Amino acid sequence: MSLSVPQNGVKADSEPVIELFVKAGSDGESIGNCPFSQRLFMILWLKGVVFNVTTVDLKRKPADLQNLAPGTHPPFITFNGEVKTDVNKIEEFLEDVLSPPKLFMILWLKGVVFNVTTVDLKRPLTGGNWPKAIFAAALERGLLKTLQKLDEYLRSPLPDEIDHNSIEDVKVSNRKFLDGDEMTLADCNLLPKLHIVKVVTKKYRGFEIPKEMTGIWKYLNNAYTREEFTNTCPSDNEIEIAYADVAKRLVK
Repeated sequence: MSLSVPQNGVKADSEPVIELFVKAGSDGESIGNCPFSQRLFMILWLKGVVFNVTTVDLKRKPADLQNLAPGTHPPFITFNGEVKTDVNKIEEFLEDVLSPPKLFMILWLKGVVFNVTTVDLKRPLTGGNWPKAIFAAALERGLLKTLQKLDEYLRSPLPDEIDHNSIEDVKVSNRKFLDGDEMTLADCNLLPKLHIVKVVTKKYRGFEIPKEMTGIWKYLNNAYTREEFTNTCPSDNEIEIAYADVAKRLVK
């Protein structure tokens, strides 16, 4: 499937020709489960440029795409005909050539690492030789600990929310996203993975993010109101299908 995503009206002749290739879903056409694909999709959308999106069925990868990027799986992009395949380098490249707007996080976020962004979802869904009940309990404790750190950060006011000349003490942040009220590259990285964690653990573990974690739920709900996230996100069913085999191995 190929679609055009115009953000700023009619494409000007001076604008670059950009095509994003992402993993296709189980039907071979819809958007598939791939947080790296969604990450680049969100970045391009937030940049406000015109670009084409092509979903690639990995089971029947067309010959022209094999010739375009041999040995490479989505996501990758072509920028004025030049193929770029490394996700991190693509992110840096787009931030450099398609600005403003700049999407890099503000300095106070640098050095803040959320373990949830690197959660290996196969580990939560496979117990190895561990007794299932013990592993499930250990998983829940570890995941809860990680989510608690994220929740605490999201609820804590950022420096620019604190007025040191005011007698009122700001205890809870009112921001919508990690770095403020607008999405940044950090959100493009975190939100797809956090959403996958939410969907997969509920489906196959019966685990739900506690409602008491108001910072995380506010963050997710704000994302669900933004087309940059919802229009680039695979369906819950696609996410569940992607981990169905792992879940089957769990119960054997």
